[in-house]
Amino acid sequence: MTAKKIKRKLTTIFCADVQSYSALMARDEADTLERLRRYRGIMNDLFERHEGRKVNTWGDAVIAEFPSVVEAVRCGVEIQDAIGAENRDLPQPKQMWFRIGINLGDVMEDGSDLYGDGVNVAARLESLADAGGIMVSETVYNLTNKHLALGYEFAGEQAVKGLDAPIAGYRVRMPGRNAEATDTAEAPSASNRPSPEAPPREADRDEFRFLDRWGDRISRFRAWYTQQPRKTRVPVAAIGIMAGINLLTTGLSDIWFVYPSIPLAAYLLFQHLTAPSKRA
Repeated sequence: MTAKKIKRKLTTIFCADVQSYSALMARDEADTLERLRRYRGIMNDLFERHEGRKVNTWGDAVIAEFPSVVEAVRCGVEIQDAIGAENRDLPQPKQMWFRIGINLGDVMEDGSDLYGDGVNVAARLESLADAGGIMVSETVYNLTNKHLALGYEFAGEQAVKGLDAPIAGYRVRMPGRNAEATDTAEAPSASNRPSPEAPPREADRDEFRFLDRWGDRISRFRAWYTQQPRKTRVPVAAIGIMAGINLLTTGLSDIWFVYPSIPLAAYLLFQHLTAPSKRA
């Protein structure tokens, strides 16, 4: 008997679950279940609006897929906004906040279910997201950051069970929308939400994008620096200190730190060229 061929496809995976769901159930099972059903109804409506498909649910978790990465992130933002609006009318102990992870990956399709690393990565990102927030993979970030008026914050590289290499995660920055990722998440302050009568100006968005880009670069450098051996960190730090002293003392009018940095830079280049390759 010939085994049925496994169908594979590239799709955007959306994973969500409830922050501190067990604590909510312990306080009031019936009320928590009723609210979970209501919020899932909100999700289902928004999935349909953004051409998504609910794949599966279990407990407080839900998986969906989208043909468009941009629409998946838009849907996630609208879900968090809608749920945030519902939570504002509730006392804090009854508020229910979701965490969302989004990844673009190759998956196996079995009937209506999806399996594979693409799903595992989305689930891992979801577990790292703030309550009321969204965490996306680097692929999703690269495909959406120029198309959506949202900020992103590099969250470092994270290990994923079953994968040899870590993955890079990015928090979607939604001003005034993200709840704090604590055991008892508080609703975003209404005063911090952007006024619907005064949408962000394009100049403000450009400034946010500029700051986000530099924030990402600094975070990436910090992540790279901490992973380097001492023989690399010391000369890099020395060059940075000399550059800082240069800027503080003479500014850009006399850039002298380059000359004493040449031996250190040559040493770093030698270390890079003689280091054993990590590739097999």
